Amino acid sequence: MNVPGPLPVFSSFLEIVDGRLIQDGIRHLESLGVTDIIVVPLFVSSGSTHIDEIRYALGVTSAPECETELKPFVRTAAIHWCPPLDDDREVAEILADRVRELSVDPCREVLLLIGHGSGEAPFARRWLQGLRGLAEQLKALCGFQEADTALLLPEQAAERMTWWRERKPTHDIIVAPVFLSQGYFTRTVIPGRLKGFSYRYNGKTLLPHPLVSRWMEKRVRESLMKMGWDNYATGDR
Repeated sequence: MNVPGPLPVFSSFLEIVDGRLIQDGIRHLESLGVTDIIVVPLFVSSGSTHIDEIRYALGVTSAPECETELKPFVRTAAIHWCPPLDDDREVAEILADRVRELSVDPCREVLLLIGHGSGEAPFARRWLQGLRGLAEQLKALCGFQEADTALLLPEQAAERMTWWRERKPTHDIIVAPVFLSQGYFTRTVIPGRLKGFSYRYNGKTLLPHPLVSRWMEKRVRESLMKMGWDNYATGDR
C-alpha cells in the first residue's frame, strides 16, 4: 500500500502545554484525513506509569495497570503503538558517549546507571530490566569491569555505592543518569542521594543527541513495515 506525499507529524505532551496535548495531536492529524497514527512515546522506560496511562487512553490496552485520571482520547484513527526507549542500542550508544568523557581506565572503574524508577513493584521491575540491559551493553561498549543499576528511590543509589566501595575499594565509580533531559533530578536529587561518596558525574542526559532522532525514525520505519507501507519504510517513495 502506497500513501502519497510526506507523512504528517505532530509532537505532543501529556500535560501542561496548551494546544500541544495528545488530544490536540489526534484532532489535528484526523483533520488532515489521517486514518492511522503511529505513536512514538519519547519516554525512557516501559516501567513509566505514564506509559501505562497513555496506552490505556489511546485504546492500546483495555484497562490501566495503575490508577489514573486520564480519560480515553476521542479518536477514529487506528493507533500503532511503538515501545519507548528502554535498552535499545541507540540509548546505549548515547550513554557510552556521555560516560567516555569521564572514563580514564575502564578496567578499574565501576559504572552506576541511575534511572527514575517507580515505587510500584511491576513498574520497578520493568525499569530495572531496561537499565540492566543498558548496563550490559555499556560494559561491552566501554570496557568497564563492572556496571550496575539503581532507581531514584530513597537509599537505593547510596546502597549500591556502599556495596561497590566495600568490594572494589581501589576502583573509581562513574555515575550516569538515564534521563531524557537535565533538570531537578539530575542536578539536585542524584547528587543529594550520593552526598558523602566519591564518584565522577557530569549530569549529561540522553538529550540533546542525534541518535534520539535516529531512534524515532527507526521506530516509525518498523511500524510502517508492519503496516505494509514498505516504500515509506525503505525511503523509496
